[in-house]
Amino acid sequence: MSNVHWVTTAKPSTNCMALKSTVFKVKLNVADLDRNIYGDFALAVARHPSETDARMMLRVAVFALHAHEQLQFGRGISTDDEPDLWIKDLTDAIELWIELGTPDPSRLRKASGRAQNVLLYAYGERAFKVWWDKNADALARFDNLSVYSVTDSELTELAALAAPGLALQCTISDGELWLTSGNESVQVKPAVLRRAEEP
Repeated sequence: MSNVHWVTTAKPSTNCMALKSTVFKVKLNVADLDRNIYGDFALAVARHPSETDARMMLRVAVFALHAHEQLQFGRGISTDDEPDLWIKDLTDAIELWIELGTPDPSRLRKASGRAQNVLLYAYGERAFKVWWDKNADALARFDNLSVYSVTDSELTELAALAAPGLALQCTISDGELWLTSGNESVQVKPAVLRRAEEP
């Protein structure tokens, strides 16, 4: 029996369309060789007025890395109660909470208490180094938290892909993500800084 799981649709991010946000429609095709997940996702990505193209495209890349039929964009940047992305089960319990950037450790503490698994994708190399040196010891108490980082050059290349009506092909292998749009291709391989403890 094949262990390939075909995912054909994904719920668009209807709950993150805040007032004055710019909505980008993204057609995302994912071939995840690490998890044996293949499928097409129609995404509606709302870019908050304070959000850059780089951060928005990082959200798309992180969606691809964790593609799942229940994965949705939260309101993250505009609310304290929702992450950038999350998965909730049928009982509304939070299975996965994903943050981007360098949030206050108290936010990650709350997230680790609410969700089964918490992921942080940090960016901004200079700011992140200071943030990590200051908070790494405190974050070590959160057993269900994994921390990754992306480079400034990866962010710049992701930002260059941003466009209305974007069609992306994504291939993932050995934790490395390739995003292709037309003749443009971007490679992203998040560095692992901390992995959650195995249950």
